[in-house]
Amino acid sequence: MYDAEAASGLSPHAKHMQRVKGTARIRFALSAGKTRLADLYQNGSAKIRLPKVYNEPATAVLINTAGGLTGGDELSYQATADEGTHAIVTSQAAERAYRSPGGSAKVTGHLAVGAGATLEWLPQETILFEASDLKRQIYADLAGDARLLMLESIVLGRKAMGEQVQSVSFKDSWRIRRDNKLVFADDIRFQGDPSRFLHGPATAGKGQVVATFVDCAIDAEDRLSVARSSLDTVQTETTRAAASTWNGLLVARLVSTDSRNLRSALMHFLTCYRAADLPRVWHC
Repeated sequence: MYDAEAASGLSPHAKHMQRVKGTARIRFALSAGKTRLADLYQNGSAKIRLPKVYNEPATAVLINTAGGLTGGDELSYQATADEGTHAIVTSQAAERAYRSPGGSAKVTGHLAVGAGATLEWLPQETILFEASDLKRQIYADLAGDARLLMLESIVLGRKAMGEQVQSVSFKDSWRIRRDNKLVFADDIRFQGDPSRFLHGPATAGKGQVVATFVDCAIDAEDRLSVARSSLDTVQTETTRAAASTWNGLLVARLVSTDSRNLRSALMHFLTCYRAADLPRVWHC
């Protein structure tokens, strides 16, 4: 007999709770030589705001008005930078994945970057709380000479609040294609007790905060010295970082035992590497 509740992964109690559903899409296009909003759609708890910026790329700020995610919630974001444009997509604050009553919260991102365009995907961190369950998938499609800068960071509990995460489920999948050819694939899976699977030197060396930054551009390999010199200045007893390049990709990984230290390191690195200030929401 088919059991709909069992198939959904939600407990009977959770089935009757209101779930977060949200979809937001934004597209930028050139108009009179400037990057301008061409299309905007938002539904449910997923919102997009467009702050006024001066002498900076067009900026979109993602907002989850539900204040966080738990089992059964779903968010979908789509950002498109048409030919010749330059846009930044960030988030208003850290996303939060709370204890799940059953099933997974799901977040999906679709990014598209046209010829000669640059899209910077720079959301603030995602915090995974005790017993949270989050699945995230990000897909990006790039034209031949497009550039994508992409960042995601994960925090396992809030150290300043004395939180100890002893059980978590997190699956993260990135797929970047250029001219329909897969150029970058990255998968991360946390399952169980973080102190066990992040303990080893090949994982996070007891770190509880991790970040991945990707610069996908045909000349990304030329920027390795800039990336490494920027990262050298943020290395401390609590924070470690490294960068490497191959086949039109630059990838930087950062890991820390303290979320505040990693955030400071990220802000310094991103500002130096991009030679530009971060969106104002990063400083709030």
